[in-house]
Amino acid sequence: MIILAATPIGNLGDASARLVSALETATVVAAEDTRTAQRLLAGLGIANRPRLIAMHDHNEKQKAAELVALAASDDLLVISDAGMPTVSDPGYSLVAAAAEAGVAVTAIPGPSAVVTALAVSGLPTDRFAFEGFLPRKPAERRALLAELAAERRTLVFFESPSRIAASLADLAAAFGADRRAAVCRELTKLHEEVRRGALSDLAAWAEGGVRGEIVVVVSGAAGRAVAFPDAVTQVLELVRTGIRLKDAAVEVSAHTGHSSRELYQAALAVRG
Repeated sequence: MIILAATPIGNLGDASARLVSALETATVVAAEDTRTAQRLLAGLGIANRPRLIAMHDHNEKQKAAELVALAASDDLLVISDAGMPTVSDPGYSLVAAAAEAGVAVTAIPGPSAVVTALAVSGLPTDRFAFEGFLPRKPAERRALLAELAAERRTLVFFESPSRIAASLADLAAAFGADRRAAVCRELTKLHEEVRRGALSDLAAWAEGGVRGEIVVVVSGAAGRAVAFPDAVTQVLELVRTGIRLKDAAVEVSAHTGHSSRELYQAALAVRG
């Protein structure tokens, strides 16, 4: 079978007994980075030296058939650099291929940056959506955030230190400056930090530079106090002041909770 094993996201003390046992007995391990896997084995004091096969974003689709065939006759342990494989990490194509071939797949639960950040954020946890890494290109990032502005569930994102300031600024512009959020940095590590506040305040803080691995948690949109036809009227009024239709739709979406895309299309239809 294929065994998806969650690995520590920082503190090695979070390694489960099941993970340690699996690493001690594994004969073959598919790892996102074989060097990271070797450091994990050494850090956990595991003497076993299984065969390590690199399986990452760039070769997973090509490797899937080979690994599934291997798992049909021997257990294949799958690990990513940190956290659970397949969750914004390699593994999805492999699991899909295994399911298609009838090869069993199981998991060894463990640390998750998504759930850890959500738990310490101080924001609602009853309903949430994980969006992974935000797009690198500013235009694509802003387009996605415009679509998400009306999402009522708490949102969780991954982001890199080099883009966090720009992404927080774009979040504030799309979701509203006062939307509550938390930036969780270096979770479970020595320099763990959780910054909570309004998106505009967090964006200003990030301009000074942020280091480490980052998870951003943002509260969901408030209820829609403005009826949709009235929101469309607001868009058209902004357009009459000289604002582009697309920008007006995004601005009204931020404070009404209605989808910017739906507002744009409705206003476009009214204009003819």
